[in-house]
Amino acid sequence: MPTLRPSRATDGDALVDLWRRAVDATHDFLSAADRQAIDAEVAGFLPQAPLVVAVDDQDQPQGFMLIDGSHMEALFIDPDVRGTGIGRQLLLHALALHPQLSTDVNAQNAQAVGFYRRMGFTETGRSPLDSQGRPYPLIHLRHPG
Repeated sequence: MPTLRPSRATDGDALVDLWRRAVDATHDFLSAADRQAIDAEVAGFLPQAPLVVAVDDQDQPQGFMLIDGSHMEALFIDPDVRGTGIGRQLLLHALALHPQLSTDVNAQNAQAVGFYRRMGFTETGRSPLDSQGRPYPLIHLRHPG
């Protein structure tokens, strides 16, 4: 299993690359213009964000998450290692810190919706737009703790 550690300034490029590949593998519902705009936002924000990073034995990032209070803002896994338990490891770490963790998931990302439901999250609401006002519906989830 990977090691979990806080992100470092030197992780920036690798994490942005991981995010891009993960989004390309799971967010085919994004328009090209929205994908490009989101990419610019993420590239400007992610390298400085306080992330929990899952790294392999060579200290290469394989996944990461961003938690703000008791809300998980992001969870992304390198598509080359999806399905190997890294997402579960990161999520269990977050739940150990915040048993009633909440998160939002794109309704069009069926694999992510299924993952969170298998992990015990329940739906608390829906929004027709994402947090930037784009037309990508969100499902609001919370773990019962």
